[in-house]
Amino acid sequence: MAKTAIQPRARRLPWALPALFAGAALVAGCSLTPDYKVPPSPVASQYRTMGPWVDAKPSDQLSRDGWWKMYGDTQLDDLEARLIANNTDLRVAFAHYQQAQAFVEQVSSGLFPSVTAVAIPQRNRQSATRPLRVGGPDYYNSVTLGGEVDYDLDLWGRVRDSVKAGKDEAQATKDDLASVQLSLEVELADSYVKLRGLDQQTQLLQETVVAYAKALQLTQTLHGGGIVPGLDVSRAQAQLSSTQSMLSQNLAQRALLEHAIAVLVGASASEFTLPEETASLSLPSIPVGVPSALLQRRPDIAAAERRVAEANEKIGVARAAYFPSITLSAQAGLQSAAYAGLFSAPNLFWTVGPQLVQYVFDGGLRRGQLDAAKAAMDASGAIYRGIVLSAFQQVEDNLSLLSDLGTALGQQRDAAQAAQHAVDLALTQYRHGAIGYLDVVTAQTMALDAQRALLDIQTQQLSANVQLIHAVGGGWSADALAQTDASPSAGTFPMTSSHGNTE
Repeated sequence: MAKTAIQPRARRLPWALPALFAGAALVAGCSLTPDYKVPPSPVASQYRTMGPWVDAKPSDQLSRDGWWKMYGDTQLDDLEARLIANNTDLRVAFAHYQQAQAFVEQVSSGLFPSVTAVAIPQRNRQSATRPLRVGGPDYYNSVTLGGEVDYDLDLWGRVRDSVKAGKDEAQATKDDLASVQLSLEVELADSYVKLRGLDQQTQLLQETVVAYAKALQLTQTLHGGGIVPGLDVSRAQAQLSSTQSMLSQNLAQRALLEHAIAVLVGASASEFTLPEETASLSLPSIPVGVPSALLQRRPDIAAAERRVAEANEKIGVARAAYFPSITLSAQAGLQSAAYAGLFSAPNLFWTVGPQLVQYVFDGGLRRGQLDAAKAAMDASGAIYRGIVLSAFQQVEDNLSLLSDLGTALGQQRDAAQAAQHAVDLALTQYRHGAIGYLDVVTAQTMALDAQRALLDIQTQQLSANVQLIHAVGGGWSADALAQTDASPSAGTFPMTSSHGNTE
């Protein structure tokens, strides 16, 4: 790689140096970065499942910090607080954010002059056989004290664009931190909801085991009196044992969820326990706003958008490499062969002037760097659009689940009531010898399946509710959702990060 450099040394400033300063001032604001535009993404005017959007009521307001409190469970509140304080993944994300901030400090240093100082006290001996040696002592001192100031004029915006790119990455990393925190909070809430559902299943199965044990005792009594055959006893025993197996499997699933929650809150799975709780959790209403508001509220979308802006700035950095770099340098100091009298005028030296460096041939290096920067911009835009589309899908998915599961819950509740009525009738008729025990077993199995399905739908509904909170970006407020009915065109609205920065 060839390069040319000019670094004049003079006892007085050349006449061209003031002109250079003037020219630098005129082009100081130059930047080769393309005009930035948010990549366009399809944005509907309303969610299909919701129908026309309505304003959120003041009672619907909830801070992003503490959104889980709407479920009214103190145990969940305590677990979420422990997660924020102790979760290892959250600490890793925070460390990444700190690294990004430190990188901004590094690249920002290029905006300022660099100042170095040097002190070189030496004792030297010349070789007696050094080629072309002409006199001079064999032993001598060399003392140098000096300093140097260098400043990159950054005429083409390379440093400034690098700083902007670093700040965009830092903001994206901050949004990543918010996204990781929200994801972990949602994962914990979802696991807790499922654990509570298993507790309800455990209670149902325990009650069923007691009921089946009584039914087994009934068949044994009737069989002892010669009223029913031994087949009834075997069927009752099989039904009881099968339900006890279901109960054991249910407890095993609960243990796994309990272990997962322990890791989320930074506790040892061997020492962490959660008491069983069978009270039902409330199902809060979640205002989702208009689809365009989603782009301003989700931290993962904000992070993706900032990385598009970062990639755009890096195109400017790659373009600036085609132009010469100009550095202003000044050196001054004292140099002598003796320590005595070092601070005297004859020992003074200085040099000042610009250094211009221009690559003449690099074998396609700069062209390849620019092509790579443009490709990275295209990739970042595609990633952003993909995240936006996935976000809309997640909202629609969970809105559909909540709507359909609400209908299914009512239907399943009717089915459970009918199945329990069938069990009551079957047991009454069996005691009077009107039907065989197979009919009782069939009715009891249907009732248990119906009741378990009812609890399962309730858990799915709560889980969909939690996931919808994740899909809309966490907490909300009436002000944040106060959008007009007419959604702005894709790519024309301001992008707001999860921390309130508007670019």
